[in-house]
Amino acid sequence: MKGYLGEFEELVLLTIANLRDEAYGVAILNDISQRTNRKLSLGALHSTLTRLEDKGYIDSDFGEPTKERGGRRKRYFKLTSDAVQALANMKSLRDELWQNADLKLSGQ
Repeated sequence: MKGYLGEFEELVLLTIANLRDEAYGVAILNDISQRTNRKLSLGALHSTLTRLEDKGYIDSDFGEPTKERGGRRKRYFKLTSDAVQALANMKSLRDELWQNADLKLSGQ
């Protein structure tokens, strides 16, 4: 593994996986904010995206310029195979911990 995968990094990677071809900055930010009920800054997201790209967990490409964006292009993100492996490792670890935890969760 290429280093520790933090909680927010994991959320970003999973959101990119969920958004598929529509995984660009604002869409990622809105999806995470809505799902977690947390107010997030675009700057914090961009720092995390840069870090994930540096770790080799995501790649990015620019889309076509649009009139709605004043001729600017969206930057789209996709997972690398290293990211998929890192997420699988985190899921396995979490599943093991949950399975071994002696917790009584409400509703279960």
